[in-house]
Formats: sequence, C-alpha cells, structure tokens
Amino acid sequence: MITLTEGVKAPLFKGKDQNGKTVSLADYKGQKLVLFFYPQDDTPTCTIEACNLRDNYGLLKHNGFEVIGVSPDDEKKHKKFEEKFDLPFTLIADDKHAIIDKYGVWGQKKLYGREYMGLHRTTFIIDEKGIIRKIYTKPKNKQHAEEILKDWKAANRVK
Repeated sequence: MITLTEGVKAPLFKGKDQNGKTVSLADYKGQKLVLFFYPQDDTPTCTIEACNLRDNYGLLKHNGFEVIGVSPDDEKKHKKFEEKFDLPFTLIADDKHAIIDKYGVWGQKKLYGREYMGLHRTTFIIDEKGIIRKIYTKPKNKQHAEEILKDWKAANRVK
C-alpha cells in the first residue's frame, strides 16, 4: 500500500493521456497539482469524484491547481469517460501500473468479505516544488474539491 508520506518529493512519472499525448510530472513544474488515482472509468463512485472535480475545476484553477486523474484503464476508455462527462482535465492511462506502483496505490482490497487486488482511491496534492503536501486515502468523493481547497487554505494561512 502507500509508502509515500507528506513532505517527500513526488515520484516522477510519465504516461499517455486520453488523447495519446505523453504527460509527465515535469510538465507541471511550478504548479500545484491534484493527482487523483481512481479504480475505473464510468463506475458510480469514480464518476461522482471526477464530476465533483469537474464542477469545481474553475475554482481549483483559480487557486492555482491543475488536475490529473490516473487509473488502470486504457486511453480509449479514458476518452469515452472524458467525453461522456465533459471532463476538462487530463486522464492518464496506466494499464501497466508504472505510475500506480510508484505511488503505492495498488494493493489488497476487501469487498463483501471477498479479498482481491485493486487500486486504492487516493489523491496526492503536490506543490509547485514537487513536494507531496497532502495525501487523501479516503477522499470525500462528493466534496473532494471542497476538502482539497479547505485543507490547502488552512495549511497555508499566513501567520
């Protein structure tokens, strides 16, 4: 499971987005980043989380954040998800688990007493210098953008 901690350098990554374009963490140097990992496109909880980030994307951008979603789905599935829900942000296809493994979000899960391997819904807030400032291991899917902004503002108050 997650071995990364808040305050450490975010692992570098590179992957293909829903349009086949290569995207890397280095592309976002100097920007705050919401890097959210989710199990599967177009499933109820993943859709709720993605739509919450979509609905609050303008507010996140206004506060200096860019948003990237990562899941094990392929580029075509991401493209359909983006189009169906009018998602304004990048979705990276990680079917080989290169990024997922670097961030430690794949592991044992349990549902209705059944154990299986899967992706743990997790969000990393990365600052302008590439440092992980916050890790959400249980994001509030219906209010995820709001919790991100509230926590960021509370942690960065000028004293």
